[in-house]
Amino acid sequence: MNINRTGGRILVDQLVAQGCDRIFTVPGESFLAVLDALHDTPAIDLVVCRQEGGVGLMACADGALTGRPGIAFVTRGPGATNASIGVHVAMQDSQPMILFIGDVDRGMKDREGFQEVDFPAMFAPLCKWAAKIDDAARIPEYVARAYATAMNGRPGPVVLALPEDMLLDVAEALDRPRVNRVEQDALIEAASTANDMLRAARRPVAIIGGAGWNGNTAEIVEAFGVATGVPLVAAFRRQDAVGNDCPVYAGNLGYGPNPKLAARVRHADLILVLGARLGEATTDGYALVTPDHPGQSLIHVHPDPTELNSTYRADLAICADPERFANLMEMLAADQPAIAAGAEAHADYLAWSTSAPRDLALDLGPCVATMRERLPDDTIICNGAGNYSGWWHRYWRYGGYGTQLAPTAGAMGYGLPAAIAAALRQPDRTVVALAGDGCFLMNGQELATAVAQGVDMLVLVIDNGWYGTIRMHQEREFPGRITGTKLHNPDFAALARAYGCWAETIEATTDFAPALDRAMAEQGVRLLHLKTDVEAITAGTTLSAVRGR
Repeated sequence: MNINRTGGRILVDQLVAQGCDRIFTVPGESFLAVLDALHDTPAIDLVVCRQEGGVGLMACADGALTGRPGIAFVTRGPGATNASIGVHVAMQDSQPMILFIGDVDRGMKDREGFQEVDFPAMFAPLCKWAAKIDDAARIPEYVARAYATAMNGRPGPVVLALPEDMLLDVAEALDRPRVNRVEQDALIEAASTANDMLRAARRPVAIIGGAGWNGNTAEIVEAFGVATGVPLVAAFRRQDAVGNDCPVYAGNLGYGPNPKLAARVRHADLILVLGARLGEATTDGYALVTPDHPGQSLIHVHPDPTELNSTYRADLAICADPERFANLMEMLAADQPAIAAGAEAHADYLAWSTSAPRDLALDLGPCVATMRERLPDDTIICNGAGNYSGWWHRYWRYGGYGTQLAPTAGAMGYGLPAAIAAALRQPDRTVVALAGDGCFLMNGQELATAVAQGVDMLVLVIDNGWYGTIRMHQEREFPGRITGTKLHNPDFAALARAYGCWAETIEATTDFAPALDRAMAEQGVRLLHLKTDVEAITAGTTLSAVRGR
């Protein structure tokens, strides 16, 4: 199309051309021309949220689910600063997202007008690309580049500022066609070298999950693992990289991993890293695998060349899509016998992920086991940050790619917005939002969005009355000197009912299963308020034990 249109109309037309079918927003006067264009665009579902932090996190989660950028629109100043959490999470999680920000008129630039911020400068450290569109005729160019930048290499967020008067300009603009992710072939020579290194290794492991991952990658990597017997180890909060029933799945790295798994990685003579960045959480502060990893060979496969040989010295660095590389490796491994290490590592994982009873009024371990018995294998588990998530990281068994939405950035308040995005994107699947009491109130207002959108989802609020993770750190560093971590909470079940949700409160382990059954028999948003004891600070230790050490 090459006709005269307003900037707002041109922008919405570009989003349709790129396949956008959903936008998350809190409306603002700075992009009224976009809202007006959306009035006549039934192809795009407009999800109106209650705070821009929820907008950003929903868009981030939507990008994680689809592989194409999740789209967010917010207004300048407060709207943009609130939404920045979603940009930060999308960057650290390597997820495609585009944040559009309504901005001040071009004629007001640099006067510190109402809510004026230099958005390219503000967001440059947080995203892959930040820019301002000053010419309506160039909107197609900027939007196409934003999609390409968000998806290619290491996926991530893009931020585009939209001056209010530019969106009202009438211009002649030539639409750009749909942009797709550029496929990066893995060189057969590099894959052959990697295969030879794996054959020669005595104790290899593969750390998997991350940039460019998709369902096909998961299937191919699982087949590769089974064919070779190499233990498949999930990077931090990438536990859905393969189905956890895979016979060589070894569990996940991150906070509080299985000690047997940590030992296996520490004593490996070859580490194949497929898609992961080897960030701080995955490597236990760059100590489990060190940047120079003496005595270990490192094969690092990543779609972004700037990630390779940056923090970690690679013995073999391969810039390629994980799917393409894994496909070559599976073919090359077809004629070699499988080693026994994968099956042994999987047995260790099964033992580690089976909960033992604890002397607690409400024990989360059996609650997770009950959920595993009653909920489908493809349930999508969404959580934010906090010690409560550790019970699900350890005891839940993820069914495969697309069943875990959890921020590697450790952002509190992520679980509920992510679950809303998942329930909208996958309405036929079971979606569970997990939140601690502190985590939930970061974005609990988005219950209103969930009810307004008519989504079907289960919310679990784990309430121990504290910012539990920080309380744990206080007890470790300054035993008995507790300041600033006690919480005064509302009645979460009553709060949920006020929003129009079905809700119950649970205080005993034996009450969980029947309450879960009642919840799953209902429609819409259901919330279970689980009141736990802060003494059981993690799935494996107590506050008393932390204080004693």
